[in-house]
Amino acid sequence: MLKSTDNELKYEKAVEFYEKGDYYRALQLFDGLIPVFRGTNKAEKLYFYYAYCYYNEHDNVMASYYFGRFAQSFPNSASVEEAIFMAAYCKYLDSPRYSLDQTITKEAINELQIFINRYPYSERAKQATLLLDELRYKLQLKDYNIANMYYKMEDFQAAIVSYENMLKAYPDTDFKEEILYRIIKSYYNYAMKSIPEKKKERYESAVKAYFDFISLYPESKYFKEVQTMRDKVVKELKNFEQQQIQ
Repeated sequence: MLKSTDNELKYEKAVEFYEKGDYYRALQLFDGLIPVFRGTNKAEKLYFYYAYCYYNEHDNVMASYYFGRFAQSFPNSASVEEAIFMAAYCKYLDSPRYSLDQTITKEAINELQIFINRYPYSERAKQATLLLDELRYKLQLKDYNIANMYYKMEDFQAAIVSYENMLKAYPDTDFKEEILYRIIKSYYNYAMKSIPEKKKERYESAVKAYFDFISLYPESKYFKEVQTMRDKVVKELKNFEQQQIQ
């Protein structure tokens, strides 16, 4: 069939292979038929099946690309909603574990959000929202682990910046209690290791962080520990005041 010059027959056979689930053979035939049937009444079905062949062969990069091409080429198609969703979904499937580069994850988030904005009442919008939440959690997990890495390395300044940026980016994060607790500890340890001229300012930041934490989590498992740190910090600040009076 690949060597045949009868394109109509090749098209029929490709569709037959596709509908039987033989996506590998269908894909080989569709490859040669795409340019032949461009602009004809068979092109829409051919492009749509072509994208699904890649999807069913687990080539998510190519599938996403061709679903996107389909949506651009056939904007009035009854299948355009499905194609836009599938283009985003294939990127979701290609999103790596949180410890790796998250460029694809961010692209998937962007495309899923575009889909939801375009089809807010679609049944697929519910699924897209769940996928979006999962991907956003993955980004949170990556940022959280980077901040924790700085914390464990005792680079407390970098840890504070990373934790505070997380709270700005994800104000409702599930890690909020742990983050606020570690911000207090980071400011406390950062101040302890600082030169005398910087200690007062950083102790004051630790106290502020303490009040932010305790106002949200008055019954936290970390209550006694942060209270102890606060008492030590207040004592240090009183020493500074006495030194200034003298």
